[in-house]
Amino acid sequence: MSTAWIDLVDGALRRALPGRCAFCLAPGSDGHPWCEACFASLSWNLPACPCCAEPQPGQLAGRRCGACLRLPPAYDRARVPLRYEGEVAGLVRRFKFHASPRAGAVLLDLLTAGLPAEALAWPAAVVPVPLHPRRARERGFDQAGWLARRLARRSGRPLIEAERRRDTRSQRGLDRRERRANLRGAFRVEAALPSGVVLVDDVMTTGATLDALAAACRRAGAERVEVWAVARTPLHLHL
Repeated sequence: MSTAWIDLVDGALRRALPGRCAFCLAPGSDGHPWCEACFASLSWNLPACPCCAEPQPGQLAGRRCGACLRLPPAYDRARVPLRYEGEVAGLVRRFKFHASPRAGAVLLDLLTAGLPAEALAWPAAVVPVPLHPRRARERGFDQAGWLARRLARRSGRPLIEAERRRDTRSQRGLDRRERRANLRGAFRVEAALPSGVVLVDDVMTTGATLDALAAACRRAGAERVEVWAVARTPLHLHL
């Protein structure tokens, strides 16, 4: 999609939004699609592992989780500001399965609001998590690509596409090492990447897919790889 078309669609979307909170319909706060009370009550992913963003109990705040210590991922860190719960989960479902542009716009604003300014200024390129072509045809909507294109446009960074070479079996029931093996070689990046890239997805579940894509990005020349997603699925929901 051309940047001119993205600007046209996003401009129309902004004009269509009523300036009301997406959660309670109260007036929005400072031009955002949420009010202060609803924003504060969302399931913020704090504390979380500073490497993989897995939600943590308070006593472990700021420390790498045991899984990352035992088997560090190919990405350097994950920034995932929210947890896949409650209102956030409802927004994601409307975006992912019903292609709601309003839900997508709110999720993108929540992602950028939850990232520090220095993080937003850091990456040299944006790489969305690709769908396998068969899945893309079945679903008819690429939510990671939608978010990544707009994030790249906002930040003035290039969007670089990766290729999903095979449609892997479900990760459910697999441990961390088995998930890695299941996704080994699943992605390819043909373009030469700059030193710092960010991988974008809507929801981070186990992190195995993003780990495999990060490895492909390193093979393509990236020296530092970060993961940005809107929401993180708590561990008990993806076992």
